[in-house]
Amino acid sequence: MTRRRTLGAIAAAAAVAMTLAACGGSSDGGNTDDGSGDSAKPAFNGAVGKVVNPSKVKGGTLRMANTADWDSLDPGNTYYAYSWNFIRLYTRALTVMQAAPGDAGAKVVPDLAETLGVASDGAKTWTYKLKPGIKYEDGTVVTSKDVKYGVERSLDKATFPNGPTYLNDFLDGGKSYSPYKNKAAGGLKSIETPDDQTIVFHLSQPFSGFDYFAMLPATVPVPQAKDTGTKYKEHVISTGPYMFKENNLGKNFTLVRNPNWDAATDPNRAALPDQIEVALNVNADDVDNRLMAGDLDVQVDALGLGAAAQGKVLANPQEKVNSDAATLARTWYTSINGNVAPFDNIHCRKAVEYAADRVGLQTAYGGPIAGGDIATGLLPPVIPGFEKFDLYPAGADNKGDVDKAKAELAECGKPSGFATNMSYRVERPKEKAAAESLQQSLDRVGIKLTLKSYPQDDYFALYAGKPSFAKKNNLGLIVNGWGADWPDGYGFLSQIIDSRVIRETGGSS
Repeated sequence: MTRRRTLGAIAAAAAVAMTLAACGGSSDGGNTDDGSGDSAKPAFNGAVGKVVNPSKVKGGTLRMANTADWDSLDPGNTYYAYSWNFIRLYTRALTVMQAAPGDAGAKVVPDLAETLGVASDGAKTWTYKLKPGIKYEDGTVVTSKDVKYGVERSLDKATFPNGPTYLNDFLDGGKSYSPYKNKAAGGLKSIETPDDQTIVFHLSQPFSGFDYFAMLPATVPVPQAKDTGTKYKEHVISTGPYMFKENNLGKNFTLVRNPNWDAATDPNRAALPDQIEVALNVNADDVDNRLMAGDLDVQVDALGLGAAAQGKVLANPQEKVNSDAATLARTWYTSINGNVAPFDNIHCRKAVEYAADRVGLQTAYGGPIAGGDIATGLLPPVIPGFEKFDLYPAGADNKGDVDKAKAELAECGKPSGFATNMSYRVERPKEKAAAESLQQSLDRVGIKLTLKSYPQDDYFALYAGKPSFAKKNNLGLIVNGWGADWPDGYGFLSQIIDSRVIRETGGSS
């Protein structure tokens, strides 16, 4: 297979999520001052890089909503950023990103492990010791063998297509391993568990940032006796402060306190609410309205307010002070699929680059205040190593260079244009607006787009991220978005530009 070419120059590079902060309260009044002396007057962007009105009060219910279904609650089969954030509530991995605002939140710290990894053999071997006495929700003790098994099952991309391929690529035998098919005693040889507290990873090549790999949900322990394969998502056995009380797939789920979670072993989680309720497949405008009305606390997918709500908030000073437009390490872009003709011709790809109205795409995501800066490459400005360049200038007004686009169409043998399909996630109004904007701008040079929508939860597993489906259904353009797995160039780029990570399903490029 050849990887799809990415069109990174037509969307918001430094994505901005327009969110509400401290407007309304949870059912326990959790947004009120707790008397700690840390209260602050509300201000626009007042919660960027810091916590406003922090609380230490325990109790109450936190109400969340997702505008779509989850890709999976299974730690071995999830890759959306909101899922990786949320999974910290009911699981623990070897390491974790520090729970802190601003730059401090980009630091990786121990979680299940006593310390960060100990490297040897020129960073090809990494050893972790588990903290003693950490238990599952049923009271059984977590062992290193459980961590190993959690990693092993995540390597089975046929069973669990979501999630990155870092561990598949760096562990000897990891590309083809499945605990359901490979029954050899002792499991994968490149992971050793010499005792119940020690786990040793032997890499096929050195990697100095393995502590980032260790924070992946793949290192969440899974007791083999409780593993139900693809059904494990129905009830993940908790190691975090919360466990599942109910889980109605596609509708809602509820977390309650895990009685066997020990706060003394876990400085990373305050665990203040008694209960967390999550509604799924909630209309995006309904989520915004409920947030503004104060009867919902968190938009769990963190996509920011929609266009209608943004207009209301920015136009109303009383609403605006309760909101933030935070810059994220995320790029919204459109992939050009080189497997679909005529995009196997570079000049046809260049025609799209030149014809795209970048201002229209920026507007689709919320405009310059709430949508982000116009991108000219994939790497966001907040990632170290960012350099600004523009290989395909879109005219003086950034609304597309029609003459250059037509010249490229002539070079690719399609002077009158061509037709192709374009996909987006049905639950995301901003992606639909971006697709419609591109449809209009490409029409100026004779490129006709038919828009196709697919569900968010399986967008990458079954549709846009499945090369055979994308080719069969003529998905020449694919609305996409990417956030950093961790804050450096490798953690942002490797899973979307390296052709070696392409697989039969679950691709992200």
